[in-house]
Amino acid sequence: MPELTDELESAMSIRTMDKREEAMLTTSATPRQLVAELDRYIIGQQAAKRAIAIAVRNRWRRQQLPEQMRAEVAPKNILMIGSTGVGKTEIARRLAKLTGAPFVKVEATKYTEVGYYGRDVESMVRELVENGISLVRERERKKVESEARTRTDKKLLELLCPEPPKQRYTLNSETAEVEAKEAEESFARTRAKMQKMLDSGQLEDRSVEITIEQKSAPVMIGGMSTEHMDFDFQGMLEKIMPKSTIKREMSIADARKIIFEQECDSLLDTDKINSQAIELVENVGIIFLDEIDKVIASESKGADVSRQGVQRDLLPIVEGTTVQTKYGYVKTDHVLFVAAGAFHKNQPSDLMPELQGRFPIRVELDDLTKEDFIRILSEPENALTRQYAALLETEGVDVDFTVDGIEELATFAYSVNQTTQNIGARRLYTMLEYLLEELSFEAPDMKMGRVSINAAYVQERLKSVSEDTDLSRFIL
Repeated sequence: MPELTDELESAMSIRTMDKREEAMLTTSATPRQLVAELDRYIIGQQAAKRAIAIAVRNRWRRQQLPEQMRAEVAPKNILMIGSTGVGKTEIARRLAKLTGAPFVKVEATKYTEVGYYGRDVESMVRELVENGISLVRERERKKVESEARTRTDKKLLELLCPEPPKQRYTLNSETAEVEAKEAEESFARTRAKMQKMLDSGQLEDRSVEITIEQKSAPVMIGGMSTEHMDFDFQGMLEKIMPKSTIKREMSIADARKIIFEQECDSLLDTDKINSQAIELVENVGIIFLDEIDKVIASESKGADVSRQGVQRDLLPIVEGTTVQTKYGYVKTDHVLFVAAGAFHKNQPSDLMPELQGRFPIRVELDDLTKEDFIRILSEPENALTRQYAALLETEGVDVDFTVDGIEELATFAYSVNQTTQNIGARRLYTMLEYLLEELSFEAPDMKMGRVSINAAYVQERLKSVSEDTDLSRFIL
């Protein structure tokens, strides 16, 4: 795995938050490399990993095509079918993070809560644009940090050692000229000494007074915030209204952070960030539509009008339309949509035919087995056992999850999932919390020690709860 990871880092342009290139996605990773990277965090579900890795690779392939043909190639949207807690959302989120693509997860059911209304369905695109702006802004910020630090040090030096006012002298006074020269030299020596002390960190506790610009609170119109309007009404108001500033006294260490943020903001080109973010969203954005099966109309009356309405409103977004945002118009023609649902009571064929056709790739995720739980608890880099061990290590308690302890915990988790509601890997969160509740409570007083979480420990803590079906439904 380490060799594969090294090859991955050198052979492809997968960018994390601090390694993004220009606005366009440039990852040339093969589907095999992408799946190998996902395997570091997600156990099993190879079919889903392969499908979404191919979809991402196709986006790179599209960018290699001539411009005329590029516009004709539509994204291959994916429909994931599987129970809750099997990794649907995590696969999409991890891949978006690996490729540096804007990503937003929305619940399809939230558009049915107050009946049928279509306009708010477009809010998912606006959220995606906000995500894209955050990514581009972070990238552009990296480029100006060096200049911002230089400016920050310069401003701090001016606060610590302000330049004295110029004095007027008579033209024929030689004595005055000598005094002026001596004053300038004295000031230069003082500033140089102060600069040296500032660079060495000796002045971090000294107090200075700085001016802070207060941002105006979002204006509410008819119960709706202007931050969510299609045009930048809030920004327009900020330009019209006078800026509010206050003076505060604080240490150099605190002032440095505030001035640094101010300088970064002043060096960033907002219009450039917005245009690059829209381009990034249009070409590589990913929208994850969860609980898509919940908007399928049932045989009973009631919310069916709302559910069918949501499907009708989702259709143009998935098909490709232009959405107005306060940063500009955004086309969704090449945004990748990944829909997911359990489909316990319905089938994908129960969706509107037009909407079905917009999700040509369908993958079914497997329910998790006991062996999967064992691997989830031990293999991934972010395994829950490692997380809990690291948390308790901060208290000086060394927690060791033994092999038989992990197996016993996996057995309990699988058993409870079979006898109660199957919530997949999320069951491990509740079981580990209950398993380590007493240890977490006592850890601050223990200060030091080693605790082995073996099969006997798991049996002692979980056996009575798991055997009582009614109690396990309530607690686990």
